[in-house]
Amino acid sequence: YKGVIAYVRIFDGSIKKEEEIYLIAGQAGAKIKELGYFKPEMVPCNKLTAGEIGYIATGIKEPEKVRVGDTIIKLKSKGGGLETGDVEPLPGYREPKPMVFASIYPRDPDDYDLLRDALSKLKLNDASLSFEPETKTFLGRGYLCGFLGTFHAEIVYERLKREFSLDVIISSPSVGYKVLKKDGKEVFVKSPSFWPNPSEIKEAKQPWAELKIVTPVRYLGRCLEVLKALQGKYIETKYISQTEASILYEVPLKEVMTGLYDKLKSQSQGFASMNYTFKGWKKGDLVKLDILINGKKEEAFSRIVSRERAYQEGKRLLKRLKEVFPKQLFSVALQAALGGKIIARETVKARRRDVIAPLYGGDYSRKKKLLEKQKKGKKKLKARGSINLPSQVFLDLLK
Repeated sequence: YKGVIAYVRIFDGSIKKEEEIYLIAGQAGAKIKELGYFKPEMVPCNKLTAGEIGYIATGIKEPEKVRVGDTIIKLKSKGGGLETGDVEPLPGYREPKPMVFASIYPRDPDDYDLLRDALSKLKLNDASLSFEPETKTFLGRGYLCGFLGTFHAEIVYERLKREFSLDVIISSPSVGYKVLKKDGKEVFVKSPSFWPNPSEIKEAKQPWAELKIVTPVRYLGRCLEVLKALQGKYIETKYISQTEASILYEVPLKEVMTGLYDKLKSQSQGFASMNYTFKGWKKGDLVKLDILINGKKEEAFSRIVSRERAYQEGKRLLKRLKEVFPKQLFSVALQAALGGKIIARETVKARRRDVIAPLYGGDYSRKKKLLEKQKKGKKKLKARGSINLPSQVFLDLLK
């Protein structure tokens, strides 16, 4: 067993097979199982010296301990033991910080372990990918993954399908938030599930991005109309030539995740291009929008939104949920809540069963009696009935 294989460049000294090494950032020690160079396939050798590029079979089983850009040093013997000495790590290494988060779940629950192994292997050559286990009522067990951007998320999703033949579900990307509590503690919130109680929050910050949009002049007005609908800040417009112009705009990063690129392409007939860079963190009046199904809160549908847009977002979400919600034997109330206050509501009507179909003619009181009996039965069923939503409802809501 070779364990994790690290591709290395020797900056100083030399290393040999069976020698003890230490990974500074990963804080892991190992004994070299094999080392060698590329030709272009891996060719084993006994020694690598300064200036050479090669590989080391570390024997380490945990992929997260072997990080891209880490410094590996040779342990020195001292007093019958081994120590790292006073070696300083090479400059330039830093932990990548994910800016975008999305949940990934296997369609087949039995593939959960395969998904974990696949993500671990991807992280070996993609240090910016992070993941941690999470569970949702409708989808079961999966992983909350961190990415550098939406394009990075798409690449990981495609690699899971093509390289590991996994059929997975990926949620719509969201951003992380910095929340300063009243006790002075700052927390980084990756998911609405971890949003603190409103009474504990002193201030909340969200990431902002600087957009640069290049478009033909004839579509400039349409693109500006799209941008005006965002909670952003206009910077400037420059004319690159007689036919092209560029727009500089600052918007919350979450606005970029909600189909902005598609809207710009649609309004410019495909001619506009967009690029964005992280600008920094800004304070925002942010709240958690909860969705209640028959009075029960469902975390899978929760969102972090700005307070001034909470009502519009709640109405939009409930309307979409009503369209994809399967009908039950009783009516189901869909509600959007802000704290303990209901701000919007939709009702999914009960699936109708015609109890008077077998009757023909006769007195109307017989029909009325059956309808009243059905009404009472549905009322009892609603009081004690539980709703089991298929995962397809969650998927349809993400489209």
